[in-house]
Amino acid sequence: MTTTMNSTEITCRQLVELVTEYLEGTMDPAERRRLEVHLAGCRPCRHYLEQMRGTIRTVGRLREESVSPEAQQELLRVFRAWKQG
Repeated sequence: MTTTMNSTEITCRQLVELVTEYLEGTMDPAERRRLEVHLAGCRPCRHYLEQMRGTIRTVGRLREESVSPEAQQELLRVFRAWKQG
């Protein structure tokens, strides 16, 4: 985790907020470089990034018919509760 910071450094919290843009390749090139500098020096953020990549790979293999109706309902319930607040 970044402990000393100047105005060009990205914090761990900022990385978490930007990881989707990074993985989708939609990030501004200068911001991407700042994020990659942070990744180079932050093992926990590298681990987090790999977890996100693994999650995306796994979820990408799921098909609606592979999820039981009960699990679908639970996921919808959790998502709705999260969205409400």
